[in-house]
This record gives sequence, C-alpha cells and structure tokens, in this order.
Amino acid sequence: MAALLPAEWIKNWEKGGKSEFVQLCRALSENKNHDVGFRDIQQALYELAYHVVRGNLKHDQASNVLGDVIEFREDMPSILADVFCILDIETSCLEEKNKRDHFTQLVLACLYLVSDTVLKERLDPETLESLGLIKQSQQFNQKSVKIKTKLFYKQQKFNLLREENEGYAKLIAELGQDLSGNITSDLILENIKSLIGCFNLDPNRVLDIILEVYECRPEYDDFFVPLIESYMYMCEPQTLCHILGFKFKFYQDPSGETPSSLYRVAAVLLQHNLIDLEDLYVHLLPGDNAIIEEHKREIVEAKQIVRKLTMVVLSSEKTEEKEKEKEKEEEKTEKPPDNQKLGLLEALLKIGDWHHAQSIMDQMPPFYSTSHKPIAIALCQLVHVTIEPLYRRVGVPKGAKGSPISSLPNKRAPKQAESFEELRKEVFNMLCYLGPHLSHDPILFAKVVRLGKAFMKEFQSDGSKQEDKEKMETLFSCLLSITDQVLLPSLSLMDCNACMSEELWGMFKTFPYQYRYRLYGQWKNETYNSHPLLVKVKAQTIDRAKYIMKRLTKENVKPSGRQIGKLSHSNPTILFDYILSQIQKYDNLITPVVDSLKYLTSLNYDVLAYCIIEALANPEKERMKHDDTTISSWLQSLASFCGAVFRKYPIELAGLLQYVANQLKAGKSFDLLILKEVVQKMAGIEITEEMTMEQLEAMTGGEQLKAEGGYFGQIRNTKKSSQRLKDALLDHDLALPLCLLMAQQRNGVVFQEGGEKHLKLVGKLYDQCHDTLVQFGGFLASNLSTEDYIKRVPSIDVLCNEFHTPHDAAFFLSRPMYAHHISSKYDELKKAEKGNKQQHKVHKYITSCELVMAPVHEAVISLHLPKVWDDISPQFYATFWSLTMYDLAVPHSSYDREVNKLKVQMKAIDDNQEMPPNKKKKEKERCTALQDKLLEEEKKQLEHVQRVLQRLKLEKDNWLLAKSTKNETITKFLQLCIFPRCIFSAIDAVYCAHFVELVHQQKTPNFSTLLCYDRVFSDIIYTVASCTENEASRYGRFLCCMLETVTRWHSDRVIYEKECGNYPGFLTILRATGFDGGNKADQLDYENFRHVVHKWHYKLTKASVHCLETGEYTHIRNILIVLTKILPWYPKVLNLGQALERRVHKICQEEKEKRPDLYALAMGYSGQLKSRKPFMIPENEFHHKDPPARNAVPATVQNGPGGAGMPTSLTINTVRLEEGTTEETDKLKEKSQGVVKVINKTVNATPKVTTSNGNSASNSKIIKEKDDKEKSGKEKDKEKKDKTPAATPEMKALGKDGKDKPKEERANKEEKAREIKEKTPKSDKEKEKVKKEEKASKEEKSKTVVTIIESKSTAEKEREKEPSRERDLAKEMKSKENAKGGEKVPVAGSLKSPVPRSETSESEREQKRRKVDTHSSPSHSSTVKDNLNELKESSAKHYINHTTPTLSKSKEREVEKKDLDKSRERSREREKKDEKDRKDRKRDHSNSDREVPQDSTKRRKEENGTTGSSKHSKSESPSDSPRLNEKEKEKNKSKSSGKEKGDSIKAEKMEKSSSGSKKESRHDKEKAEKKEKRDSTGGKEEKKHHKSSDKHR
Repeated sequence: MAALLPAEWIKNWEKGGKSEFVQLCRALSENKNHDVGFRDIQQALYELAYHVVRGNLKHDQASNVLGDVIEFREDMPSILADVFCILDIETSCLEEKNKRDHFTQLVLACLYLVSDTVLKERLDPETLESLGLIKQSQQFNQKSVKIKTKLFYKQQKFNLLREENEGYAKLIAELGQDLSGNITSDLILENIKSLIGCFNLDPNRVLDIILEVYECRPEYDDFFVPLIESYMYMCEPQTLCHILGFKFKFYQDPSGETPSSLYRVAAVLLQHNLIDLEDLYVHLLPGDNAIIEEHKREIVEAKQIVRKLTMVVLSSEKTEEKEKEKEKEEEKTEKPPDNQKLGLLEALLKIGDWHHAQSIMDQMPPFYSTSHKPIAIALCQLVHVTIEPLYRRVGVPKGAKGSPISSLPNKRAPKQAESFEELRKEVFNMLCYLGPHLSHDPILFAKVVRLGKAFMKEFQSDGSKQEDKEKMETLFSCLLSITDQVLLPSLSLMDCNACMSEELWGMFKTFPYQYRYRLYGQWKNETYNSHPLLVKVKAQTIDRAKYIMKRLTKENVKPSGRQIGKLSHSNPTILFDYILSQIQKYDNLITPVVDSLKYLTSLNYDVLAYCIIEALANPEKERMKHDDTTISSWLQSLASFCGAVFRKYPIELAGLLQYVANQLKAGKSFDLLILKEVVQKMAGIEITEEMTMEQLEAMTGGEQLKAEGGYFGQIRNTKKSSQRLKDALLDHDLALPLCLLMAQQRNGVVFQEGGEKHLKLVGKLYDQCHDTLVQFGGFLASNLSTEDYIKRVPSIDVLCNEFHTPHDAAFFLSRPMYAHHISSKYDELKKAEKGNKQQHKVHKYITSCELVMAPVHEAVISLHLPKVWDDISPQFYATFWSLTMYDLAVPHSSYDREVNKLKVQMKAIDDNQEMPPNKKKKEKERCTALQDKLLEEEKKQLEHVQRVLQRLKLEKDNWLLAKSTKNETITKFLQLCIFPRCIFSAIDAVYCAHFVELVHQQKTPNFSTLLCYDRVFSDIIYTVASCTENEASRYGRFLCCMLETVTRWHSDRVIYEKECGNYPGFLTILRATGFDGGNKADQLDYENFRHVVHKWHYKLTKASVHCLETGEYTHIRNILIVLTKILPWYPKVLNLGQALERRVHKICQEEKEKRPDLYALAMGYSGQLKSRKPFMIPENEFHHKDPPARNAVPATVQNGPGGAGMPTSLTINTVRLEEGTTEETDKLKEKSQGVVKVINKTVNATPKVTTSNGNSASNSKIIKEKDDKEKSGKEKDKEKKDKTPAATPEMKALGKDGKDKPKEERANKEEKAREIKEKTPKSDKEKEKVKKEEKASKEEKSKTVVTIIESKSTAEKEREKEPSRERDLAKEMKSKENAKGGEKVPVAGSLKSPVPRSETSESEREQKRRKVDTHSSPSHSSTVKDNLNELKESSAKHYINHTTPTLSKSKEREVEKKDLDKSRERSREREKKDEKDRKDRKRDHSNSDREVPQDSTKRRKEENGTTGSSKHSKSESPSDSPRLNEKEKEKNKSKSSGKEKGDSIKAEKMEKSSSGSKKESRHDKEKAEKKEKRDSTGGKEEKKHHKSSDKHR
C-alpha cells in the first residue's frame, strides 16, 4: 500500500504537517464506506506511531495530534490499541533498544487516550509491567489461567441418578400422573424446575426421562409437546436432538430393533419443529450410500432373474438350478438389518407430516422407500384421508355406500382436498412417490380412477371460462402423468385383478385414442424398465406366456383362453407382444388365438389394438420377402389376425384405420392388406379374382342375393361388425380420405413407390391397392345412408380435378350416390302423385334421373378435352359410368338357384329327425323369410331394370354424335369407357360386355357393333401386356363375355338374323351420319359374319402366340390368365387350338425350372385346354371355307379406317360391291359379271381383293383368253373405276356422295398408326417408299426403292422379302388352280401399290399351296394377310392422301386416274428391277443347288414344321402340325413336276423362316437366298406365265 503520511509532513510538522494529518484523518473517518475508512485510519495511525518509534517525530507531538484526532470516531481508542498491539510485537523482536524506548514513551504519553483495561486485553504482560499497569507479569498470567479454568472446564456437580434417586422418583410420579384433569404442562414444568433445584437433578437427564414417559404415553401429545417445547427454553437447542440421536444409537447394534414408539416421538417432535430433520438424520442408520448400493444390487438381481428365465436350460440342469435358488432364497429371508430412516418415514406418514416425509424420500432412490410395504400402506392411508371429501362428493358410484374415513387428529396434517385443483396440489404429488406400489391398495386405486373419471366428465363438458379451461388442461395433463407413472405400473403388479382393469377402462374410454396409445406405448416400452419389481414381473409374464402358447391348440382353446385372460388382466402389453410375435411366425395359430381371446377385459382389447399397430409399424421388419417380389408372410399373418380379431371382439378401429391412412399419406401401400382383411371379415365383402360365373352373376343382384350367393365363405352375422366399422369411419372422418388416398396411391404404387421394386411386386401392390379400393367402396355403398354418402362424397368434377382421383375410381365412388339419389327422388315423386300405371312410374323415374344426372352431365364436360364431346355426348359418358349390372339385367337363374337351395334346406330340416321341434321351426322360419326376401328383391330388380331400359331407349338418339367418323366414335367409346372400366372389377368387366350388346340391341345411331367387336378382338397384345395380374383376369372376363355374345350369334343363323340381321350395328357401308342403312345389301350376311368371327379367333391366336413367345414374364402370365378366362368360347377351331397347345406346352418345358409360377399357370391352362379339345371343330365347320374364301378372312383384317372392323364388310362383300354403287348403269354392267362372281363367291372372293387393292370390282371377268385381253379388261376396269369412285371399298366407305372424305382421311391415318403398333416396322418402310415414290419420277423411284432395300440390314431385307414371296406364292397357286381345276379364275388385276415382281410370283405360289391344303394355316394367312393389308393401305393412302376435301368429283376422278397410272408404272419398274436381280443371282450360284432331293425336303419339313418354333424366331406361325399332312396331300394331288413341288415346299419353308423372325441368323438368310435361286431356276413354265402377265401389266 502507498504511504498515507508523506515524509514532507513529518519534516514540516509544526508548519503544516500536523494540520494536514488532522485533515486526512477527518476525511478518512467521514468516508461512507466503513470498512475502507477503518483500514485507512488504522494505517494512518500506524504510520504516525512508527515515525515516533523511528525517532522522526517526538512522542509529545504525536500524543497531542492523537488527542485532536481521537474524537473523529467512536472506536478510535480501540483502533489505537490495535496499533499499539502490533507495534508491541514488532518492537519486542527488535534488537535496537532505543526503538523500544520510543514505543513505551509513546504509549505512556497516550494513556489518557486509551483505557488501561483495553490495553491489558491487548498488550503483552511484560509490556504492561514496563508501563506500570500491572505489578508482576507472572502473577497476572497465573490469575488469568485460573479464571479460564473456572469459566470453561469446571463442572457443576449435578445428581446423575447414581447419587440420589428420590428426585427422579418424584419426577416420574409427576409425569406419570393422571393427566385428564385440569393439569397443564406449565404447572408440571414449574414442579420439574423445583425438583431439579431441590434434588440437584441433571437437566439433560430430566429431558431424557420426559421423552421416555412420552414414548409410553403417546396419546398425550397435547400435554407433552408443549411441555417439551417450554422445557427447551432452558436448554441449548441441540440438546434434544442429541438425546434422541443417542437413543437411536442405542438400537443400532445388529440385533437391536428400534421401537416404533421412539419413531413416533421423533416424528411428532419433527412435525412441531422442535428438532431439525437435518440434525436428526445424521444420527440414523444405514447411511445414504448404503441405501443406494442396496438399490443397485436389487436391480442387478432382477436382471439376473430375467436372464435365468429367458435362458434355455436343459432338464438335467434344471433341478440343480432350482435347488441352488431355494438355498439363496432361504438366505435372503433372514431378517434384513433395521432401517431407521424408513422407520422414521413411516411414523411421519402415519401422523400426516407429509413435508418431512417427502424430504426423507427425496434423499433416497426413486420408489426405494415405497417398495417397503409398511411405508406404501402408510402413504396410501394418508392419500385415503386426503381425498375423502372430494371422493364422497364426486367419486362414489350410484348405489354404493362406501365406508367413510375419518380425518387425522392433528392440525398439521395435509389439508383434505375439496376440489380437483386441491387434488392436484397435494394428492398427485403423493401418488407420484407411491408409483407402482399403489398396487398394495386396490381400493385406493379404484378411488383414484373414479376421481379421474369424474374429472374427465367435467373436463369434457364445455362452457367454462378461459382461465378455468387452462386450469383444466393442466389438470388433464397431470392426470395423464399419474396414469402413466402410477396407475398402469400398479396394475402390472396387481395379481390378475379384472375388476381394476375394467375400472381403469371406465376412465380410459373417455380419453381420445391418441392419448391411450401413448400411455400404452410408455407402459410397454418404458415403465417395465424403471423398477426392479417390474423387471421381474415382465420376465415372469413372458415365461408364463411361452408356457401357454406352447400348449395352445384348437382343442384346448377354452382352458388356454382362461389362462391368457388371467395373465392379460395385469400385463396385457407384454403378453400380446409375445402372442403377436408368435402369430407372425406361425399363421396356423391365428384361429386358436382369436378364439382364446374371449376372456379379455375391454382395456385389454384396446391394448391389443395398440400392440397390433405397433407390430405393423415395426421399422426393423422388412415388408417384403427376400426375393423382393412378394409381401412378407408376417405382414400377411398380422393382417389376417387383424381381420378376425376386430370382427369377433368389440375393439375400437379408429387407430388402425388412421394408421393405414397415415401410411397411404406417406405413399406406402403395403398396409392396405390390413384394411382389406378388416373390411372382408367385418363387412363380409370379399374381393377375389377367382369368382365363379355363378357368383359373379349373383353379385349383379340385390344385397340379399349378393350375401347368399356372391361369396365363397358364407359370412353371416356381419351386421354388428359392419356397423362398428361404419361408425369408426364416420366418427373419425376417414371414409372419404381413405378412398381418395387409395385411388391416388394406385398410380403412386407405379410411379413413386415402385421405383426400385420388382415388377411383380409392383403389380401385386397395385392390385392390392385397387382391390381394397373396390372392396372399401363397395362397403361404403352398401352401408352408408344416402345422406351420409351425399354429405361426404363431392361431385365428380371436384373429385377428379381437385383431388386428382382417376376417373374410373371417381365414378366408382360416386355411382352409389347417384343410385341412392335417383331412388330417393323417385320415391318422392311417387308419393307426390299416386298414379299407379306403369307409364306413370316410368315417367317419374325418368324425371328423377334427369334431375339427378343433369348436373353430372355438366360436371363431366371438364374431365376431357372438348374434342372428345364431338363423338360421344356427355350424357352417354355419364350414363355409361353411372349404371351397373344391377341396372341392366336381372340374374333370374341366380335367384332361382338360391331359392332352390333354400327349398332343399327346408326339406332337409323336415327330414331331420334329431333336430328339436322348436329349432326346426326357427330354421324353417329363417329359410322362408329369406326365400320371401329373395323373391321380393327379384321382383323389385325386374321393375327397376325395365325402367332403366325405358330410360336408355329415350336417351340413345343423343348418345353418339359421330361428328368426325363412326370409327373415331368407337375409338373414343373404347378408350374412355370400355377399357378403363372393364379392368376395374369383375362385375364391371361383365357390365362392359353387356353394355356393348345393349347399345347394339337399342339400335343406337352411329354405333357400329362390328367395328367395336373388331377393335376389341383384333389387337389385344398391348392391352394384355399393360395389365397387372388381376386386371388381366378381369380383362379375360370381359373378352369371355364378348366372345359369348359373338359365339351365340355365330352358332345359329336364326339367332343372327333376329339379333343382328337388320341392326344398324351390322351395316358394312358407313355412310354420312345423316343416313343409316335401309338397304339390305349393306348388312353383313350370316356367312360373312362367320368368316369375320373366324378372323377374330385367328387374331386372338396370333396375339396369344406372340405374347407367349416374347419370354417376358408379364406377357406370358397375363395371356395365360386371359386364355384361361376365355376358355369356354375360345379356341373353338381345331387348328388354332393345336397351335396354342403346342406353344403352351413349350412354355411348360421352358419355365419348369426358371419361373415356377408361370409353369403352374401354363400347366393349369394346358390341362383345361386338353379337356376342351373334344369340343373343338375343324375350320370348315366353323365357317364355310374354300381356300380363297379362307383368304377372304385375312384380307379383311385391317384395311380400312381405324385398321380394324369396318373393312370386314368391304372385303368380304366384294361379291356385292357392284350392287353398292350409286349409278344404275354400273349396276347393269356388273350384273353380267355378278353371275360368275356368285359362282366363285366363296372361292375367289379374296384373291381379287388381296391382289388388287380393292379395285377388282370390274376385274372379275373370266380370263381364259390371252394376256392382251386381260390388259384390255383392266383398262376397262380403270375407266369404270374412274366413273364410279364408290365402287371401290374405299369409295364405298366414303358414302354415296363422297361427303365423308375428310373424315375417312383421318380414319385412315389413325388406322395406319394402329397398324404401325401392331406390326413389325414393315409398314413404316412401305410408307416411306410410297412417299419417296410420290416425290420422285418413276425411274428415280425404282432406284430409290432398290437403294433403300439394299441399305437396310440383312434382317430387314429378309422381312421385306417376306411379303413379296408370299405374293409370289399366292400367284403361283392361282395359276396352278387354273391349270388343275380348269376353273375360270380371274388373274389379279394391275397392282397399284409398288410391289416388286418377286412378291407377286410368290404370292401365287402361296395360293397354289393353300389351294392344295385342306386345313388353313393361320401362320400363312397371317403373314400374307398382313402384307396384303399393307399393300392395300399404301394404295388406299395413295388415293386418299391426294384427294383434298375441296376437290370436285371430276377432279377426284382425274387424280385417281393419274394415281392408277403412276402406280402401274411403278409396279412395272419394280418388277423389271426384281427380275434383273434374280437373273444376276442365278448366274452367281453353282448349279449344285438346283436339284433338291425329296428326302432333304422331307427332312427340312420335319425340322421346320414339327419341332415347333425355331430358336431364332420370335413369333412363329401358330399352326404347325397340320403341315405335314398338307404336304403329303400336296404330293399326291399336284400334277405338276417334282420341281414345282420342291418350289412350293421351299417357298413354304422360306416363309416359315422369314415370318416375323427378327433374330434370324445369317446362315438362315443364305439358305433362304439359295432357295430363291432354286425357285427361279426351277419353275420355268411359271416364270413364262408370270413374265407375260407382267409385260401386260
């Protein structure tokens, strides 16, 4: 520290130093900071005195200034004394004597300032002696020692009971007297004081005796407590605590037991604050550390017990283990050492001192103290007392008396609760300390639960103020905490108390399920680990559950069920968790487990629901099997269990339904399996693709018929369970969200969920999602009231546009709404007017339909582009989507079947002798009632169907607008109506087929039935390939129903004439919309219809074979499913059936090891197909067949607008083409030729068509003359063509006045697009050529064609050669026919499409071969047919693309003329070119190839024909086996040379190798080329013939 007195002050002391010092002291003493001022003054005085000691200042000067300063502070003398004390010590150590002298002089000078007593206290005795304040220092020291001893160490001689006991006897007599009079503690205290004084008693001993007496007389609290309190004023505060501590210490030896009376006295003294708990606590044993160690030890022991229970112990070891355990338990039962802390705690609780009790509990581990039963019971008793008034007011159930509990006598006990708020403040806290040990007092448990119930009632009744609401919220959360920490754990420790479980459910059911499930989750996953006892209980429960589950079978369900029930009352979460884990592993446990759960309490059922959801949501479990293609079996088992258990027992469904909805929201559709099962079991609505046709038929009836005949399992008594399901859905607003989520998730499965998943699994999930939607929608439709439905389901445009629901699903959801709505409106109108006539009723029905459907017609317009409504009207669209099978037809046979079943049942009941009469009566009544219901329902449906048909009759004229073309209309109808709906459900599939038939029967304007059916059967590959498994099944059903109708018409001319003969749907000439039919000639006749049906069968075969050959899993699976479904009606034709059979057989062989599911499907189909074989018929029985006529069929395949359907009429009716012309003169001209045509109708109809692209109308002249005549005939033909554009099929199709040209153009384009899809890229290339040819001059064009052909890859060359070969074959056959049969056959007219020379020759050969064959070979017809169609199309395109809508007729004719010329020129050019090529090739090759031995040809035949498809070929001809016999016959019949035979065989082979083969090896191609050369060298006569005809051409 810096010096406060500068040296200058001392030097100039008299001048200014003194005054400066005084001022400094004054300033320091006035400093407000007391401590700082004190230290500074001390330092200033010290420095002053030190200057005196050193001799810098005289002592009198110092004493003078000190005299001035001394008045500044009261304590200045004391400060000065301190300074002297320090200087005394310092100077006594110095050797310089003078300093010591200076010090003594200073002190002597200041004696008048400091009193000598203060100095005597502080200075050394020697210094005092030298100052003369004492005489002798030695004497002074002795005197002070004596005083200290007397003060601190000398004991007063009290009577310690040894010396004199009279006083104590009197004391005990005083304390032990009767205290009931008016003796007060004050009076006794005075007496005690007298006794102490008189007998010299030790006051501590007296206190001890007072406590002893109090222990013996505990009932006199009011006397002893004030006595002790008064007595303590005479003692030191710690005395009482020490005496008590000493008493406790006395009992702390191992054998000692502390008496409860002592605990009670200590507790009362604590309660009255006469001692502090902290002071007493240290005297008690055991120490806190020992308690914590013991708690840890208990936990470890509990865990060991668990480990032992879960370990697998072999039987030999078991006995030894048990013996050891017994010994250990015996050791444990020896008395535990006395725990004084717990004893005190118990006493505190008994007297109601909750405050101190809580302090002690806080010192120990949680629940350690209450795990001792006496403490738990004491605390329970305290709670009983505290809640008594509130419980009496709100908790006592009606009718119960209950035994009232009196309050505690002392005033300091906790205040009794009068309201819920007070309950929260005191009681909830006590309960939290109790924890699981509330189980010791079930009565208190029930009381607490009842109070909770009463609170929830109050909490849920609204109308309280905001502050109250907040208080209630707090209370509610506290109640939930108590439930979690106290009630549920206590239930676990109770011994199977079902009543408590039910009592608890009374409160739980008032909680929302979210809170309940949260509590169960805590209970299951957290609570059991919180306490050693609960750990043990959990292990024992699992052990017991294992024991029961091992022994559970169908036979012992009842006893096992009782055991499960007992176990579940206390520990449901643990038990169910184990049971569910077993069910997931062994699904055969499901039935016995479900049956054994009938002894559960309501709470347990709720816990079971939670456990199921938790098991489903288990993140560690994979939802797919390891192969990633199927849903895991554990999930399937759980779903199945869910359905069964929710149906059988009254379990709340909300949680489960919400879980499914949440999973869907998250884009996961696996869990729909659960919803599917639940709806199936609870509502009895079954979704299966394996329905029989009888069931399907029953499903089209009313609700009763559905229930009786529509499902596999007769699911009875679903009324209650379906009501429960409905209520759960409506209460929680889940009905519509689930529907919408499922509808959206269908596409989600494919586009979001299905990314990494296996295609097979994606299909399964899609099907599951779709099926569940259909099932769920069906449930809602049949269970929701009209109001509920209309209130919840929005309008169709909102569903589609806002919720993005796919249209099919949106209509599916809305359909019941329309039906409900219409029926309710209809009922209203009926009530309004009582008219009973049928017409009145129909009129009202139609009115109600209009009212309901008008807004729907408006709404659907927004669903599609405006262009769509040019072809079909919104009304038609809405009608199609809003009707069901129920509206279209009555399943009379189903009703009869069910009624007959009931009659049989009733007869069986009558015959049954053993049945008691009353039961007989009951059963008969049931059957009769059911029968009446069914008959009534049938009548009702019949009336309804008649009304609907009347309505449709009125609507039909506005249905199809056909503003573009009929073809376009059919496209839209199929695209927007039929296809989406026919794969929606099995009933919808039947509906679609039925609807098409209905539209036909109604004679709907602008609807071409032929086109529609043709489209459906013609190209099914793409449709089949894009289906899932179940969709394929439904699509199969649709095709089956369509085929059924077609087969019915095909089977009998009478039926055909009646149902199709004069119907607009079978018009073959599609005229402008204004005019339909009327001309009998425009109708397709029966025989040609049979050709068409054969073509359709053939098409189906082709598509099927293609799908089977792709090797793609989906294609093969789906086509097999479809084929299985259409088996009743297809295949009907023997050779088609054989082709299929071979292909399927191959699949069986190939897939046996690879894909067992395909193998199983194929084997199943193969077996069924074999069983159908006897019913198949040869082709000539199926339709009137002659080789050319057979060709007629293929010719029709796709050569008209739209590519299918329409041209059937055109080509097949070539015979009558002339008659269709508009001009009479033409008719007369044609009649002469018509005679010939009629003769050759079935024989030659097609060659004309096939080879001449439809302008063969006038080419049908008999050609026996030379080629020049042929030429002139063709020219005439051309002229005629020019005169009558309508004579060609294309022109005919355009209508009499050619108005439809633009539309037809569109149609043509569309058709071509479809052709492209259906075929290999041939047609594209053809088109390319055509375009190029149009642009370039004739020479350039031919070059271009050549270059294109040559630049293509070899495989493509092969493909292009194929059509040409076939044409050659066809021509060859033709010429042979002429030669052989002497028939007059017209040779094909001028080919307008640019076809190379080789093509024509080969097609002739092909025809020649065909003529020889007895059976048709679809493969050939397919290829020829396809290629011919291509030609036709190209030429047709030629015509139409050049005719603009604005051209006049004359111009059109000119253009056509030019086109014909051009095309002729081109064909000539190309033929010449081809011929050149051939000659070149001929030169290149050696002659060795020319001769083909017959053996080799046979061998090759066998290789190609009988061994099935070659490995390289992707799509092979469907029919192979008939070829050998064909060839044999060919050999016998053919009158031409062996070379010709060779040619035809080669051609055939070549065709085989080339037909559709994409993967053909080069080797094969070379072979083919060689064969071609052989052909060119071999058949010279034919060549000549061809050449001449070509020249003319």
